[in-house]
Amino acid sequence: MAEKKMLGASLYVPATHKDLQQIADGELLNEVRSLIFCTEDAVADSELSYALFNLSLVLQQMTQRLNTDRFVRVRNPDVLRRVLEIPGSEKLSGFVLPKTTRHNFDAYFRQVRKTHFQLMPTLETAEVFDETEMKLFRQCLEQPGVREHILALRIGGNDLLALLGIRRPRSMTIYRTPIGPVISRLATTFLPYGFALTAPVFEHLDTPALLAQEVEEDLAHGLVGKTAIHPSQVALIEQHYRVHHSDVEAALRIMNPDSPAVFKMHNSMCEVATHRTWAHGVVEQARVFGVHQPGGETTKSAVTSPNQQQNNTLKA
Repeated sequence: MAEKKMLGASLYVPATHKDLQQIADGELLNEVRSLIFCTEDAVADSELSYALFNLSLVLQQMTQRLNTDRFVRVRNPDVLRRVLEIPGSEKLSGFVLPKTTRHNFDAYFRQVRKTHFQLMPTLETAEVFDETEMKLFRQCLEQPGVREHILALRIGGNDLLALLGIRRPRSMTIYRTPIGPVISRLATTFLPYGFALTAPVFEHLDTPALLAQEVEEDLAHGLVGKTAIHPSQVALIEQHYRVHHSDVEAALRIMNPDSPAVFKMHNSMCEVATHRTWAHGVVEQARVFGVHQPGGETTKSAVTSPNQQQNNTLKA
């Protein structure tokens, strides 16, 4: 399976966007680390041909970018085939697969089986409400040759709400809707088996405080990223992925082979055996998103190895 990766904010951009080339090459929105060019819900049926034409021009001219993942959210297996035939498609990181189930996954996967592409299947159909179906889908993804292509599973919150005939209220996070327990169950179904999950979109642009609250709840559920639908959401989302200095200190101490099995730090119990996985995740998150220092500033420091720094400091 692909190494678990902290994705942060993934910005959806319609493949029909007039500035798609500049966005893809980083001339616009250079701070976005994960871009998803959408040919599905963000594109009307009547615009699909133009979306694929526009995307073909972009892929042929797209420049290489370090530290930026670029995906295409395909509409169906046929659109995946058409994108793979475009010269330049090999520069993509992979694909987001819509409305994925164990029944349609192979129609996508057999096209990329022998490639470098990473996949993000989206959980957004009625099967998501069936715990048995999700376990069977997990078994499908665990098959040899499949695991290493799965970067994360994306939770399609709006589609799941639509199946219930409701829309997220403007005054509460998604965790106070019927989708909240669903996300919790998906976490316990997939995370222990090494699959990463990303959080649903937050569609209201004028309630940043509520978005901030929801991101905190995403992180509390172990989710590694969140869909952004507007550039203004990206910095706010990723601000909450920065790690508190005290958590980094505790994580490094837990990872230190010379630490006792149980110790007190920052008025909390730290237990090496049970907190080790958390500690490795915190260190990786700090490496990618930075650290909140005690004075309130943020650094993009490299986190030191616990074997090299016994006092658990951060190298500037």
